[in-house]
Amino acid sequence: MRTQWESLLQNLGQWQGSFMRLSAQAELLEDIPSLVSLEGLNDNNTIRQTVRRFLPDAAGKLEPQDKVFEYSSLNRATLFFENGAFSQGSIQLAPFAEFGAEFGFIEGERRLRLVQLFNPDGELQGFTLIREKQLDTNVSERPALRVEDLLGEWHGEAVSLYPDLRSPETYPTKLRLEREGDQLSQQLTYPGGEINSTARIEGNILRFEQGSQPIQVLLLPDGASSTTPLRVKVGQPLFLEAGWLRQYNIRQRMVRSYDTRGGWTSLTLVTEHRRN
Repeated sequence: MRTQWESLLQNLGQWQGSFMRLSAQAELLEDIPSLVSLEGLNDNNTIRQTVRRFLPDAAGKLEPQDKVFEYSSLNRATLFFENGAFSQGSIQLAPFAEFGAEFGFIEGERRLRLVQLFNPDGELQGFTLIREKQLDTNVSERPALRVEDLLGEWHGEAVSLYPDLRSPETYPTKLRLEREGDQLSQQLTYPGGEINSTARIEGNILRFEQGSQPIQVLLLPDGASSTTPLRVKVGQPLFLEAGWLRQYNIRQRMVRSYDTRGGWTSLTLVTEHRRN
């Protein structure tokens, strides 16, 4: 089993892409070209990370602006899976404080990252979608995700990691999604339980409005999806989720869960294959 640091090293390289900033309703605000470099130093015991974004100057010409970080350990807010996928973000939901998380998926020469942010009042503020490929490679993005891409029965394996670094847990999952008109029904089965819910389809937005905590799913470019509450508050459990349709019949979902006191409890990566 790889250590957390060894799992981080799966992300080494130069990643060319863009930072697409979106409103809470997935309206495009800006799309900034980028080049992110992760370089191993001192026999890979230190990482130098350079984030270069190409921003327009007064004349509209794109000029590079760099931020450079060096680190030799990981903070408590970040966990990595063995394939290099990761999440970092808030470890505690607190009143009058910003809240959010970043999710990162990786497959070969492609990465997809998604940042979800809430303002200090707990309201969903917006997203940043980062689609990347290794520099000088010729791999293409996935099409924008559609409801039709999700329909069917998905059988998966979930791996859960914990902030206290106890041993990971692995278990099977089954997800069935069916459409009838402008409604999407979802049945999620896992050891010890089953969850049934229904969403209203509004273009590229799915709205799950049952219960006390409405959930919004955005269908995004490059096969990505974002699942969040519209508002977060201490006193009820919550989860943040990002998804990536890597191939027609292979999808990954990553879930960051919080308890009723607002504390981060686990990070789960589900890899699913469509059976029909």
